Amino acid sequence: MNINLTMLGQLISFVMFVLFCMKFVWPYLTQVMRERQALIAEGLEKATAAEKQLEQANESAAVELEQAKKQSAELIAQARNRANQLVEEAKEKAKEEAEKIILGAQSDIDQEINRAREQLRARLGELAIEGAEKILESTIDRGIHQEMLTKLSAQL
Repeated sequence: MNINLTMLGQLISFVMFVLFCMKFVWPYLTQVMRERQALIAEGLEKATAAEKQLEQANESAAVELEQAKKQSAELIAQARNRANQLVEEAKEKAKEEAEKIILGAQSDIDQEINRAREQLRARLGELAIEGAEKILESTIDRGIHQEMLTKLSAQL
């Protein structure tokens, strides 16, 4: 066995193997690697686009949240103003009603006072007449008259 011939045979076999691989195996492998590379690049682009969309969605959500907070603050302020306005209106109505009640009560009191005065005048006139009758019917005596006047004043 000759080492050169063996080496030459191995070299020829290796070259044939390399040529076979380059002709049939290598194009298939490069095509698969290119497809895989394109798939990875597409995935990265989609991930970048999704990241941008997420960022935009977060920004729009923050803007909408801020607007919602402002609207809720405005609604709360309007509700408070309306509540204060209703309280003030209720106070005014209560004051007006109280004034009406006070005026009505004052009118009733004045009427009662006038009735009492009229009754007192009528009763005073009756008592004066009764007193004069008693004075005239009895004898004129200072002690009796004084006693009668005391009773008369006690009745008033």
